[in-house]
Amino acid sequence: MIRRLLLTGLIVLFAAAPAAGASRIKDLAELQASRDNQLVGYGLVIGLNGSGDSLRNAPYTEQSMRAMLQNLGIATEGGRARARNVAAVIVTANLPPFVQSGARIDISVSSLGDASSLAGGTLVMTPLRAADGEIYAVAQGAVVVSGFSAEGQAETLTRGVPTAGRVPNGAVVERTVKAAFNDMLMLTLQLRNPDFSTVVRVTDAINAYTKKRFGARLAMEQDSRTVNIRKPKNISAARFYAEIENLVVEPDAPARVVVDERTGTVVIGNDVRISRVGISHGALTVRVTEMPRVVQPEPFSFGETEIEPYTVIDADQPDARVAVLDGPDLQTLVSGLNRLGVKPDGIIAILQGIKSAGALQAELVLQ
Repeated sequence: MIRRLLLTGLIVLFAAAPAAGASRIKDLAELQASRDNQLVGYGLVIGLNGSGDSLRNAPYTEQSMRAMLQNLGIATEGGRARARNVAAVIVTANLPPFVQSGARIDISVSSLGDASSLAGGTLVMTPLRAADGEIYAVAQGAVVVSGFSAEGQAETLTRGVPTAGRVPNGAVVERTVKAAFNDMLMLTLQLRNPDFSTVVRVTDAINAYTKKRFGARLAMEQDSRTVNIRKPKNISAARFYAEIENLVVEPDAPARVVVDERTGTVVIGNDVRISRVGISHGALTVRVTEMPRVVQPEPFSFGETEIEPYTVIDADQPDARVAVLDGPDLQTLVSGLNRLGVKPDGIIAILQGIKSAGALQAELVLQ
């Protein structure tokens, strides 16, 4: 029996772009009055080719099917249904801001029971409710599924997620969310990435424009995320926001390193710096080999055959070296890490070690 213990120091780097560049205010922030509203509903998908819920394991599917038929005036008294062409699903959607009654929106459909696939199914009319319990849309239509599943006697193949799909333009809006946008006297912007420097730059850009356009400074920063803007007179809120949302601002962000341990992905921001530090890099391989030997007793000694343990331990550390790493800017940092000749598996351990040594001048975010 051979057991191996492999200790590696490997590294790879996925670096951010050299410069973020200037962006429009509409790309950096969103208007608080124009948020989406989430909708959810429970419904049935019919017309499945034997891939629906097993009614014994999902009794709510049979109850829903009987209730639907009764609402259609069909008596359902009698024995249990055995069809597997029906699946219970949860329907979700986002109601966009300022949408009017009669508009259509996309919906997502996800299996609730033990259905194996929703491919080829049709969603039956399903009311969608918001957090206040009111119905804001009604969904219905053919479900589009990107995944598939094939099953045989000895093997099963599944690609994608066949138990979830979408219905493009599958819901009709029945109720309008009240929003008196033109009557608002104060507009509130919220940054997608909160930062005090960015929010001050956005405020200064708006004030410079409104000072020239309306003769007054109308914006005021509230915190690292929020900017309050007074709407001037004799102009609609929609036209006023259309003028200021295209102002260009250069955003700022804290130095940050994001590490995803599951995928081995590392993203290093442009402002990340590393103080001068020495890093040892190499691969240590320890091989433990068990080779038990059979020991025979001497002839006519009345001894017993025994198994004597025998172990061979071998350690190997090729290409071990120590490198000096200094990152005054992102390009130098990337070049220094690449000179180590490391591979993806070691980036997380090396960055954590640099952070523990106090040499990483950035926030280390582990996902």
